[in-house]
Amino acid sequence: MTEMIHAPAAPPWRRRIPATLAVLAALSVKLLPSRWRGRARIHLARCCSWLPAASPQHVRGLYDAVVACQPAWWPGQIDCKERALATVLATALTGRRCHLVMGARCLPDAFHAWVAAADGTQIGAEEGGGSDHPWEPVYISP
Repeated sequence: MTEMIHAPAAPPWRRRIPATLAVLAALSVKLLPSRWRGRARIHLARCCSWLPAASPQHVRGLYDAVVACQPAWWPGQIDCKERALATVLATALTGRRCHLVMGARCLPDAFHAWVAAADGTQIGAEEGGGSDHPWEPVYISP
């Protein structure tokens, strides 16, 4: 089940510019044929692995900026996969890195993507709801 996310207040310019560029890149991946999307997301997330780690506060601020920077021309809400990838790319545009995490759970069967800071703090995992049905990470980018 998709949970509606309401956009927070407009972020400062130092976060808004990388977030907007990253959202556009993540939405470009969504326009690829479905068999290439997963590989493209993983490849883009791996390209950032050489950067120094970002703090959880930095990643949370960029995640909120990504949620706030959804383009008005995009129909509907941006999925968790695009938000997570955009957060990884926005963090990379600021010279830091975080990890793209893709996970699943059983009963009810569902898939979700979120980001994790270097210390393991999960950002965006709470959106999937269901604290009684935790997400099991299937893939974590380096």
